[in-house]
Amino acid sequence: MKGKTHAGIGASAFLLICDKVPGKFNAIGLIMVMFASLIPDIDHPKSIINKYILPFKNKKTKTVIYSCLGLTVLWLDYLYVGEPALKALGITFIFISLSSHRNGLTHSLVGMIIFTLIAGYIGKVYHVNNVVYYFMIGYGMHLICDMCTKMGVPLFYPFIKKKYKFPLTYKVSSKSGNLLEDFLMIIGIVYTIYRLPGIL
Repeated sequence: MKGKTHAGIGASAFLLICDKVPGKFNAIGLIMVMFASLIPDIDHPKSIINKYILPFKNKKTKTVIYSCLGLTVLWLDYLYVGEPALKALGITFIFISLSSHRNGLTHSLVGMIIFTLIAGYIGKVYHVNNVVYYFMIGYGMHLICDMCTKMGVPLFYPFIKKKYKFPLTYKVSSKSGNLLEDFLMIIGIVYTIYRLPGIL
């Protein structure tokens, strides 16, 4: 599924359930849900996030950059900070450097838990409330959406490497797949227009 579709579906899901989330609707929450919706694709060199991180959009560059980021975070944490969340972030960067798209940590429940805990720690440090809820909504919706595709996701990685998907799936980047994603985006926009006046 395309990054913009993930972000759009994440935003629509947040608008749908924001009344039941601590903090209700707010702009920071919406932005964080959309950002979390993009995080799982960080293992793809051409993802929206890597568009701004990687100087060259290929697997070798991704491996080098994220390995260096991971080792740097671990080294700085060892020297100055000593926080478990930073250790987890450094190790996660190294996992990202070694993962191929949808075959590893980022598209699993373990990945969702790790990224959510790291985001929650950062939110606590900077006094941003309810970050854990925002990340779980965005990240969780990404995994659910990718289970609608023929590739599926390794939901229980690294314990089980099998990929899981729903009975009805579509092929990403196919003509019918693109039409379906465009349709979902239109539905999301219509729902947003309908929903926003009631929660602002």
